[in-house]
Amino acid sequence: MIKTFTIESGQRPTEEQLEEIEEAKKHPIVFDEDCAELSPAMMKAFKSAVIQRNRKKKA
Repeated sequence: MIKTFTIESGQRPTEEQLEEIEEAKKHPIVFDEDCAELSPAMMKAFKSAVIQRNRKKKA
């Protein structure tokens, strides 16, 4: 299950959100055929795309 929290600049996460994050850290990441682990080349491309997306958001 995926949970997404949006925290605005200057906003602090709630205690409940912090507890959920700490609990999630205890569980391993499970890859399957629908979500395979990325190869080093794919990870590099993904990071590059994230950087470009974030630059456009700030503009």
